[in-house]
Amino acid sequence: MSVSDDDLDHLQRCVDLAREALIAGDEPFGSVLIDTAGRTLFEDRNRVKDGDQTRHPELAIALWAVHNMTPEDRARATVYTSGEHCPMCSAAHAWVGLGRIVYAVSSTQLSTWLHEWGAPPSPVAGLSINTVAPGIPVDGPAEPLEAEMKMLHLEKFKSATQ
Repeated sequence: MSVSDDDLDHLQRCVDLAREALIAGDEPFGSVLIDTAGRTLFEDRNRVKDGDQTRHPELAIALWAVHNMTPEDRARATVYTSGEHCPMCSAAHAWVGLGRIVYAVSSTQLSTWLHEWGAPPSPVAGLSINTVAPGIPVDGPAEPLEAEMKMLHLEKFKSATQ
C-alpha cells in the first residue's frame, strides 16, 4: 500500500501538531490515531521539553489505545505521524497490537538533516519501524510533506543552538 490522498490529509494534521509542538518549545512531532471509519480517536504532540524524553505522541497513542480500544479495534486502526517511530514507540505500537503506521518523514531523512546541520548524534539508534517490529504494515515517507517537516526541524535545531 502507498500513501493515499486520505493519508496525506491525516499526515497534514500530524504536521500541524508538530508545528504546535515547536511553538510550545518542544521537538516538532505530532501523531493521530484513526479508526476504520476515518475518525480521529486520539491525537497528541511531542512533550519532551521538560526533560522526560519518553513523552512522544506515538507512545501516548499506544498507552491511550490499550485502555480505550479492544484488541480487534487496535489492530484495524492506523497511526499517522509526522516522523517515523523511534525504537521505543515502534515497540510500544507492536506490544499493544496497533495496526498500520503512515509517516511523513523517515528516521533516515531526519538523521541526515541533523547530520548536515552539525547536530550531535542521538543517544538512540535510528532503527526503522520494521527492524524493531517486523509485522507492522508501514507506509512513508510522504514526499509532499518533506519540505515542511524539514523546515520545522531546522527551526528547532536553530533555536536549540542559539
